[in-house]
Amino acid sequence: MNNKRLQPYAVYSDGKGNIYEDRSLFAVGRSGHEFYPLYLDEMIPLPEGSDLFELPGRKTVGYSRNGKLTARQSGLAAAAFIAPAHTQLSVAAWENKVNAPVLPLFAYTAVGWYANRFYVPAIRIDLDTRQDCENFDQQVVVERGKALLEQHEGNRLVNHLVENCAFTYLCPAARNMVMGRWEAPIPVSPTCNARCIGCISKQDQQESPIPETQHRLTFVPTVGEIAGYAVPHLENAPNAVVSFGQGCEGEPLMQWELIRDAIKLIRSKTQKGIVNLNTNGSKPRAVEELFKAGLDSIRVSMNSAQPKWYESYFRPVGFSQNDAIESLTIASRYNRWASINYFVMPGFTDTAEELTALKNLIEKTDLNMIQWRNLNIDPDWLFGKTNFTGNSKPLGIRYVMDEIHRSYPSVYFGYFNPHYEVMHRWQQQTGNS
Repeated sequence: MNNKRLQPYAVYSDGKGNIYEDRSLFAVGRSGHEFYPLYLDEMIPLPEGSDLFELPGRKTVGYSRNGKLTARQSGLAAAAFIAPAHTQLSVAAWENKVNAPVLPLFAYTAVGWYANRFYVPAIRIDLDTRQDCENFDQQVVVERGKALLEQHEGNRLVNHLVENCAFTYLCPAARNMVMGRWEAPIPVSPTCNARCIGCISKQDQQESPIPETQHRLTFVPTVGEIAGYAVPHLENAPNAVVSFGQGCEGEPLMQWELIRDAIKLIRSKTQKGIVNLNTNGSKPRAVEELFKAGLDSIRVSMNSAQPKWYESYFRPVGFSQNDAIESLTIASRYNRWASINYFVMPGFTDTAEELTALKNLIEKTDLNMIQWRNLNIDPDWLFGKTNFTGNSKPLGIRYVMDEIHRSYPSVYFGYFNPHYEVMHRWQQQTGNS
């Protein structure tokens, strides 16, 4: 143990919603199957808008003052679910009790206590405040949402986004749509061509012990329903973006013809803002047609740049990682903005093999951006379902970020789909326009 560096104390829950520090134990982080001490110089105060979880069936582990890894025999382990725009560097460490239940689909970041504050090993990867909690007053959201429902009476998509997403699940994107600002969601597809282990809107109850975190869209909207609110949003919202592909749907490319026609209608009425697609990139030819129709940017989800781990997580039906990579390549060919939604799991994301594969992907696709987003899943369940045993020592998420930034300075780091000014300014700054 390095006594010259300050260490936070381990924390635990009493099982009744109260979290305490244990001053006999120092906090522990985890990457893959490796446990290690946490130090304050690699942590930040728990961001506003984060949540703290108790972890059923799990014991807190920490380092005793003589440097021994020790499991606390009473109470439950705890973790942080950090606010949007932040990327975790370590997951929470624990010791499983017998028959510990699989954890719900959240990200479980390590947390410690020092000088009357909680601290987490994380960084703020995006300065954009579009999902910061202080931007949301739910009473105002409800008032504006009711007015929007009256304005768009009979529009099933607006009703879904207001009643289901903004009012029930408190979706930040839907609430921003209600508030007439920033990025607005456009879910379109009830179906999907992947069976992702960590899908938040559909879990196979015969093989999965965990519930979905939100209900999936049950209908296919019309072009008119989409354009009905997308056009005024692009016309009037500051830093406007509209995005197909949301957590409350399957894969939007299953409805690519609808998206094509909607983009054409939208762009016939306004040239303002950004029209974006969040996707698994499974249909490259459809993606090309969408760029022809006026799509401005694409974000392709990627848990790993290595085919083996990609396939084991996404479990694609009728496509492969090569199709996703081809979709990114097509974006470059059309000189459109291309991002990956990179699911960060310390110990999985930061191996030497993954770093090499990520570099190869960047070079092959001429990627514009990496969105470093935490993977919402129980790490033990993930590793078991994918047969990941950890084939090399983790390099550290921060090391991987630094290495990518050093090797590819034109690749933008963030968390959200950027609006036009961010794209334009970055491309001008890096000479990549």
